[in-house]
Amino acid sequence: MIEGTEFKNRQGEKLDSAFHPGTQEGKLVIIGHGVTANKDRPLLKAVADGLAARGWPCLRFSFSGNGKSEGDFRESHITKEVEDLADVIAALPEDIELAYIGHSMGAAVGIMTAVEEPRIKVLATLAGMVHTGEFVEREFGDVTPDEGFMWDEKDCPLSSEFVRDLELIGDLLLEAEQIEAPYLLIHGTDDDVVPLSDSEDAYEAAADPKLLVKVEGVGHMFSEETYGKVVGALHDWLEEHFEE
Repeated sequence: MIEGTEFKNRQGEKLDSAFHPGTQEGKLVIIGHGVTANKDRPLLKAVADGLAARGWPCLRFSFSGNGKSEGDFRESHITKEVEDLADVIAALPEDIELAYIGHSMGAAVGIMTAVEEPRIKVLATLAGMVHTGEFVEREFGDVTPDEGFMWDEKDCPLSSEFVRDLELIGDLLLEAEQIEAPYLLIHGTDDDVVPLSDSEDAYEAAADPKLLVKVEGVGHMFSEETYGKVVGALHDWLEEHFEE
């Protein structure tokens, strides 16, 4: 049983989650969010609702320190979120096959996890962050770590731990080369937070099977009008690569 399962990370922090039942047996799609976000972002809810309606059981969760999950936001970064995802996977029954969909920084988490976790049979990224060092410099280069905030959001302080982690990772091109799971990348052409070139570079590095879907004229969070296209592309990829 997945519904009602309580997820905690290795620090003992409870991770807020929501389960969307579907008709597919022995399958689960895990959905992860981006930086300063949580499991309840409209895009992620739309993806989970749309896929569940097509039969795919989905699990949305908030990484530690985000949303209603326990933990300190100042300790949140890619490396810790990779551990959070690994702990969620470890809590799931071993006979369930998994797909992972990540948005923005949650996509970076998925790329790193998919390389190490054979239970992830399908990987999909939405506006996926790949050049992590460039991202933190581009978006927060003029903010003093441990004093300022991400995009002036008072609930999202910029920590030196976050900056250091993304700078040390640098980029995820080597990891993209190592992904063995079928890999779908979806990105808006007008994304000014994580540029389309991040997904283009990851696509070039990755092995087949892979597919890059460009959504014309939308930004980082896509738009309500394009949610259907995103869900449709995800469903088609799952149907092709995640069916029995």
